Amino acid sequence: MKTSWRHNLHLYISIPIVAVAALVYGFKLDILFKLSIQTTDESNIYKAIMGLYLCFAAFWFIGLKQTSYWKAATISNMLFMLGLGLGRLISFVTDGMPSVVLLLGTVGELTLAIYAYSQLKKAN
Repeated sequence: MKTSWRHNLHLYISIPIVAVAALVYGFKLDILFKLSIQTTDESNIYKAIMGLYLCFAAFWFIGLKQTSYWKAATISNMLFMLGLGLGRLISFVTDGMPSVVLLLGTVGELTLAIYAYSQLKKAN
């Protein structure tokens, strides 16, 4: 399997962005968003999201380092980004337009999902 930087670009971009987003969700939610945690349950939910994001970023890193995991890492990256992007599109329709940060995030997520899919197709 080829290992050029273009082949792995979706993972190289996703890992730091998702890791930073995880830390924001877990510890500094108000740094980018007009959200504040009011209850322990809300804090628990955001810390769980943080853990989920960090584990996906770790798995994608493993996929970069161990080529036997590349395909699974790429599939999970594609589905992760597609799920976020489609969920946000649903929110656009049902809830209205979000902030510019989330709008740009949606474009990025869908772009990464499409790119990951294209790399899977090329690898097969």
